[in-house]
Amino acid sequence: MGAMLEGLAPVIAADTRLVILGSFPGTASLAAQQYYGHPRNLLWPLLSTLWDEDLVALPYPARLAALRRHRVGLWDVYRRCERQGSLDSAIRVPEPNDLARLTALAPGLRAVAHNGGESARSRRLVQKLGVDVHTLPSTSPANASWTFERKLAAWRDVFSRYDLAPSPTLTPTP
Repeated sequence: MGAMLEGLAPVIAADTRLVILGSFPGTASLAAQQYYGHPRNLLWPLLSTLWDEDLVALPYPARLAALRRHRVGLWDVYRRCERQGSLDSAIRVPEPNDLARLTALAPGLRAVAHNGGESARSRRLVQKLGVDVHTLPSTSPANASWTFERKLAAWRDVFSRYDLAPSPTLTPTP
């Protein structure tokens, strides 16, 4: 099929409370050497809305600083793989990251949020770490069946459980 592609290093600090765990960077992300580097990926717009802070307008190092400030980390399930294009369904010969290292990298880790279904396949491995595990709707442009608002509600629900975003506002019933 092709050469093995190398993923990105984890963005995790000792005080990280929640790690967003993707599958493997897409073509645009690998080319830019940036997590969620495709301009139509919704991760940065979602986090911008959750934190009321325009991360999209910031240079990548400042985005990572915002993640650290909010005690959120990024990593992927796969360290290396073969893949044509950016779809998870095209991943071949995947080599996993050592996810058992998560609690060593972040002793204060309370939860892992899988960004989409391919990442969630490693759910059983992550559950062994003794932290809460959530599966969130993918922020990929390929996940067009979920609206931004629906994704935002799911992401806000999980982030608010760990005081990483304001709780969702309850709408009073008429």
